[in-house]
Amino acid sequence: MTTSKGLWRSLRLAALALIGAVALGAMTPELAFAQETSVAVDTAVPEVVAVEEVVEEAAPTSPIVDKGDTGWMLISTVLVLAMIIPGLALFYGGLVRAKNMVSILSQVLVVTAIGMVMWLLFGYSLAFTDGGGLNRFVGGFSKFFLAGVDTTTLVETFSVGISIPELVFVAFQMTFACITAALVLGGVAERVKFSAVVIFAVLWPVVVYYPMAHMVWWWGGPIMASDPAQADALAAGAGLIWSFGALDFAGGTVVHINSGIAALVGALLLGSRTGYRREPMPPHNLTFTVIGAGLLWVGWVGFNAGSNLESNGYAALALINTFVAPAGAALSWTLTEWVTKGKPSLLGLASGAVAGLVAVTPAAGFAGPVGALILGLVVGPVCLFACSGLKSWLKYDDSLDVFGIHGIGGIVGAIGTGIVVNPEFGGAGIVNYVTGAAEYPGIVAQVSKQAMGVAVTVAWSAVGSLIVWVIARGLTGGRVSKEIEHEGLDYAEHGEVAYHS
Repeated sequence: MTTSKGLWRSLRLAALALIGAVALGAMTPELAFAQETSVAVDTAVPEVVAVEEVVEEAAPTSPIVDKGDTGWMLISTVLVLAMIIPGLALFYGGLVRAKNMVSILSQVLVVTAIGMVMWLLFGYSLAFTDGGGLNRFVGGFSKFFLAGVDTTTLVETFSVGISIPELVFVAFQMTFACITAALVLGGVAERVKFSAVVIFAVLWPVVVYYPMAHMVWWWGGPIMASDPAQADALAAGAGLIWSFGALDFAGGTVVHINSGIAALVGALLLGSRTGYRREPMPPHNLTFTVIGAGLLWVGWVGFNAGSNLESNGYAALALINTFVAPAGAALSWTLTEWVTKGKPSLLGLASGAVAGLVAVTPAAGFAGPVGALILGLVVGPVCLFACSGLKSWLKYDDSLDVFGIHGIGGIVGAIGTGIVVNPEFGGAGIVNYVTGAAEYPGIVAQVSKQAMGVAVTVAWSAVGSLIVWVIARGLTGGRVSKEIEHEGLDYAEHGEVAYHS
């Protein structure tokens, strides 16, 4: 028995030795992986290899597509869709009066549907292709109807040599175009005609959103940026606001300032609701509003962290910032309201959280968590003042405070990004693709760049939105009659009501 056991043990050891020898023989001295290089160690003759040589050998010869990145982008895209339907729809629905619930839900849904079709047909091309002579402002026609986009085409992320499938990028950016146009509806709620909304949904993205997305997010990509010889070409080929060096991680200018200005222009052009400032117009269902705010907050994780385009440390930074900034804003809004008005309101908590989400959007992948918290603490009282004092002083009827929260909050966040990106303040800095280091040009320089981006956004959105709203009003009349407004838009516009008593 003992002899048998010893023999069996010897055979197993011999087999393991044979397998190990075969495995070692099959190994090559150079092994290349997707994002890291393993260098075999020659124990006989040690050799010092220059860092530049290792990096050069490690550089991928073809784009790398990681299933983890792709999976994260698929999830992020669905999260942003949930922000719109049902998130924004319920948030806005709870804020309007009961007689206009069907109206606002219908408007959000139709704008989303039109936005998806428009993006597929030509929006993506106008935002994310080279525009030739107009490239500073808008893309070209090369990908109309998604020409050339299929399951094999790729889009660069923000890391050299790393890509994701182009189709998932198309879908992700599609949701951004949809929610931006849908946000505008809050400024004209409870009096705008459904037909005017349809005209707006068709024209506004072409005139305003697609060019803004191109100006802020179109550039040559990290591979070009990693080559010092391409510096001039990189600057020349970027969108206008990108060429300033202005930072916008997830849409502070493109989405929030843009929609806030468009909502203000629409509200001023269409005029105030009948009875505004003379009769109470409280939200009809704060429960829906808080559910909507919660869905917005959850979906915003995909909005911000998904804008990193990769599942890595920067996505994690954007995620935690999307937690702490709205928390800080909700608390600072509520505390300010408590002190100045005597009572902390549920609506204030929800509004503050949304304001914090807006403010951190451009800074999500640049600010450290403490910087994001500070942004939130600052933006809460600022947006509270914009939605109460400033609005009352100027006497405009931005029904659901789109300008006060998204416009003003977006400006605070865009300017603040130039400060909180500073590595000395815990920020992530600005990546130099040649050296791989995080750099920062200084507060004055970066804030100036951010301010230039904000100025262009405000001007472009104001002029473009005015043109679109004038056309929509001219074709449809713009707003419903006083009788319909008094009765409510639900039955008059849609032949149905949200509630049956």
